[in-house]
Amino acid sequence: MPVSRRVAVVGLDCAEPRLVFDRWREELPNLGRLIDRGTWGPLRSVDPPITVPAWSCMMTGRDPGELGIYGFRNRTDHGYDSLAVADSATVTTDRVWDHLARAGKHVIVVGVPQTSPPVPVNGELVSCFLTNDTRTDPYTYPADLRAEIESLVGAYRVDVRSFRSDDRDRILADVYAMTEQRFTVCRHLLDTRPWDFFMMVEIGLDRMHHAFWRFLDAEHPRHEPDHRYRDAIRNYYIYLDEEIGDLLERFDEDTTIFVVSDHGARPMLGAICVNEWLVQEGYLVLEEEPTAITPFSEARVDWSRTRAWGEGGYYCRLCVNVAGREPQGIVAAQDYEPLLEELAARLEQLPGPDGEPLDTHAYRPQELWREQRGIPPDLVVYFGDLGWRSNGSLGHGRHWTYDNDTGPDDANHDRNGMCVITGPSVPAERREDLTIYDIAPTILHHAGVSPDEGMRGRVLADATHTV
Repeated sequence: MPVSRRVAVVGLDCAEPRLVFDRWREELPNLGRLIDRGTWGPLRSVDPPITVPAWSCMMTGRDPGELGIYGFRNRTDHGYDSLAVADSATVTTDRVWDHLARAGKHVIVVGVPQTSPPVPVNGELVSCFLTNDTRTDPYTYPADLRAEIESLVGAYRVDVRSFRSDDRDRILADVYAMTEQRFTVCRHLLDTRPWDFFMMVEIGLDRMHHAFWRFLDAEHPRHEPDHRYRDAIRNYYIYLDEEIGDLLERFDEDTTIFVVSDHGARPMLGAICVNEWLVQEGYLVLEEEPTAITPFSEARVDWSRTRAWGEGGYYCRLCVNVAGREPQGIVAAQDYEPLLEELAARLEQLPGPDGEPLDTHAYRPQELWREQRGIPPDLVVYFGDLGWRSNGSLGHGRHWTYDNDTGPDDANHDRNGMCVITGPSVPAERREDLTIYDIAPTILHHAGVSPDEGMRGRVLADATHTV
């Protein structure tokens, strides 16, 4: 039976391991001390490597298909307009804190994605960026915790409004204001509650990367060297390190500490207008051509002649209009597999602006996930191996663009997040084989609770222990 200890998890959404472990390690003394005495390395994320569902996969030890959560929004039925935000109600598998609650552990959970609306816990919970408006919507459990938080920090910020914007001065100010509030609330809860498990996720790094990556990365196609924002991301990492240092003072030597991110970051090289290409190639038929850039949800699609369409985002979810499944489906059962093979082959050869293939990869759901609950896409497409976004809109006049159709964006998500674990029985070593699925069983092990047998991954205190 594992030894029961306190466990603390500091989540940094989108923290890029190459920046923490290499480029700025000497400028991040608190993280550096954890790295020096713990197990650390890149953390392979889920497919797709995006905030929703990655944090829920990390906290359940299940993959997106097992959870039935394939992105920020998911199809709720086979209709053509059935996408809905994947909020807390969509997570029906126990997360780490549910297992701990049954063992009588007091938990503090702050800002973990997919906890909005707030979910009951054995302790305190402050929900995440999916909260629409903290002025009107509930965001704490128990409900009266809200008044305590607002007496401490005022109106609480769960996110940066309109972070895809050219108003970068405002974004920068909002990120710092939000982050300061989050850590203030975390310190207060740690100081006033008899906790056994603590977890927070700060979304600020993700917002900083999307807004300022071009000023950091010389490989970004729109890099602006010597811009006044050139140190914006670096300065924020340094600020986060200082805030983390204040938290570390509240953890004793017997506490197992995790610092993790759900995915990394890379430059956004451009976007593939997938529905534009599908129209050009006859897979998607419109009743009327748009005269301006138009969201796919507003396009007039002739479903009686359409075989496939795609959704935008960090990756493309391509859907087939299957007879007997979609309301006006036309693709017969015997044509389904040949059509998928054809689409996958052609998309993987789709050229970029220079006429050369982009290194695109198309996957079937069964290639990525152990199960496929809910309504998975028929194909998962990573344009440019995640270097290019998927634009779902129409009216571009060509199948590629350098712009994101949901607002200015400098960064895409990368497959590897970061992981640092320190504490009793945790060896000091760099590892190259860490995965996001290892985190939940390792947390439970160090908290003195046996991992659920359905979890993927290993207990990292003992790399030979597989659950």
